[in-house]
Amino acid sequence: MSQFSNSFWDFYIAVVSLASILACGVFLKMQSVRKAVEADTTGHVWDEDLQEYNNPMPRWWAWLFYVTIAFSLGYLVLYPGLGSYGGMLGWTQIGQYEQETREANAQFGPLHEKYAKLEIAEVAKSPEALAIGQKLFLNACSQCHASDARGSRGFPNLTDKDWLWGGTPEAIRTSIAEGRRAVMPPFGPTLGETATREVAHYVLSLSGAAHDQTAASRGREKFAQLCTACHGADGKGNPALGAPNLTDGIWLHGSGEAAIVEQITKGRQNQMPAHKDLLSETKIHLLTAYVYSLSAPPR
Repeated sequence: MSQFSNSFWDFYIAVVSLASILACGVFLKMQSVRKAVEADTTGHVWDEDLQEYNNPMPRWWAWLFYVTIAFSLGYLVLYPGLGSYGGMLGWTQIGQYEQETREANAQFGPLHEKYAKLEIAEVAKSPEALAIGQKLFLNACSQCHASDARGSRGFPNLTDKDWLWGGTPEAIRTSIAEGRRAVMPPFGPTLGETATREVAHYVLSLSGAAHDQTAASRGREKFAQLCTACHGADGKGNPALGAPNLTDGIWLHGSGEAAIVEQITKGRQNQMPAHKDLLSETKIHLLTAYVYSLSAPPR
């Protein structure tokens, strides 16, 4: 994108913007002047006697367009719109966002601080705190995990007590604040098509899903060689690595032979972005309590 960062593009954008506005003014002037014509109508007739007269636009209508042109020029003087020119008022999106954030923090900060002094498990028992946490979730998390926190393919369900990185308050807070990144390497080139299918059937057998017993027995050895380092010898996963439990029948990227073969063959890369630079400590505390409450034991 470096070709768009030199001063030429500032000049280009400014010229095109101003020329377009001025051209609208010239065109409006041309259409507002009565010209000498041979006939009073354009020759267009509808419904036998409905004729289009060759008259200029009404003056009040033309002046409305002139006002919009003047408004456009005034706007470009006061606000950004001509390349890198920032406008006389110095307004920016970032500046407005930061101002609104400061105002919101001043208004809601004391309320958030009240809960920041409590343990997350205690905050999760407060309906008022959970209402705040839900709003934070809808703003920051629902794009991936859905508004009901049940996720979708490739995005974890936060309500089912199945946690890749652990479901304790501390683990959830770390996931939100620091983000997470997990990588499953592709084993297709190493295993080949036949062995990949055999390992997939062994994985299916771990959760009691329908599988080919003969293929599963052959895939067990390959699983022990390549997969136990992350998923464990019993296939129950490792929260320290974000390696999923393969025995519980909960599948992040889809179940069945085809889906599992694809995962083994191509591998997976999942990333949860860090929110510590987007949310304050108190907001992360409240959001953690809300997420924890979604699968916490009944109170």
